[in-house]
Amino acid sequence: MKLFSLFLAALLLCALSTTPLQAQAVSQENLNKHISFLASDKMKGRGTSSKEELKAAKYIAKAFKQYGLAPKGNDGYYFLFNYKKTADPHGMDMANATEHSSRDVVAYLDNGAPYTIVIGAHYDHLGLGFDHNSLDANPEGKIHNGADDNASGTAGVLELARYYATNGVKESHNFLFICFSGEELGLLGSKKFTEAPTIDLSTVSCMLNMDMIGRLKPEKTIMVGGVGTSPTFVPLLEQVKDDFGIKLDSAGIGPSDHTSFYLKNIPVLFFFTGQHPDYHKPSDDVDKINFPGEQQLLQLVIRVVKELDKTPKLVFQETKSKPEDTPRFKVTLGIMPDYTWEGEGLHIDGVTDGKPAAIAGVLKDDIIIQLGDLKIGDIMDYMKGLSSFQKGQTTTMKVKRGDKVVDMNVTF
Repeated sequence: MKLFSLFLAALLLCALSTTPLQAQAVSQENLNKHISFLASDKMKGRGTSSKEELKAAKYIAKAFKQYGLAPKGNDGYYFLFNYKKTADPHGMDMANATEHSSRDVVAYLDNGAPYTIVIGAHYDHLGLGFDHNSLDANPEGKIHNGADDNASGTAGVLELARYYATNGVKESHNFLFICFSGEELGLLGSKKFTEAPTIDLSTVSCMLNMDMIGRLKPEKTIMVGGVGTSPTFVPLLEQVKDDFGIKLDSAGIGPSDHTSFYLKNIPVLFFFTGQHPDYHKPSDDVDKINFPGEQQLLQLVIRVVKELDKTPKLVFQETKSKPEDTPRFKVTLGIMPDYTWEGEGLHIDGVTDGKPAAIAGVLKDDIIIQLGDLKIGDIMDYMKGLSSFQKGQTTTMKVKRGDKVVDMNVTF
């Protein structure tokens, strides 16, 4: 009996010692709960400065408080900021701009460490389609739920905040968790925060940004941007990637909030599961989220952070892309590029009805190999080529479709 009692005691001790670790694992149930709330029709697309976006901010702040994280905004958990907005879709008519206000949601895990890791995502989306950035043919008045863009990233921040606040481990870095507003209007929230930060940015080792992480494809290929912003990143990702296929992009400048931190000389990583036909459309809904896939991606982020936590403050290095080098477009083809594509040319993930590519006959899964006189080797070639055209111009285009090359004319 004594031996049996000791055996039972040992089993109980083992169970007690393992339960907390299991309880802290990334939860698909939590991800589903967060995304289902943020991307519900009741939230009306979380347009910047809307009452529904404020409701989303309160939801995020409540979660941060529940996890025991300290408020780190300029007004409790909120980082309040003002911005000007024009009715002009190109944002040029500043003389008639109107003043608006919004808020980031910011929380801090103080481990008494000298350096901090920032983990962020934007929680705003396109609202009811009145801001001229929807890809729907007739967007006005339609709810753009933004389940992938970017309720998925916001849910990721909340799950990682919960994980690090409750995992029973005191890491060697502090953590700053930020959910940004105004990303869809031009990275407003992250720009405003980095201009007037609530912590000393010189103590930030790196910033990890998650934007559109909810649509992992079966081949488990993701894009990680910003890998050139510190010499630490590429070997680290090779070490922890497990069975993920990772397409690396060195540039610190990109179409999301990590850019604002890179411009303050902070190393950044940008996690992204890829483009899809529902991007910036009312059809970006919860039922299309790959919850097991997002769980796996967040577990990858945890592995990344575990290795980063072993290192001293990261060395920053500037990458090739600067704001002045970024192509400026006066035209659009109306396609969704496949950012995880590793072959030659530009693989197309989706085509928007009524736009130049669709009118020319471009199909999903076509590969653009030439635009005008420019051969397209990758997405950067495509961007350079596109920036050389004016509205109303017609040019030739070659696409690879299966084993065939199709020639077509496209008018911008």
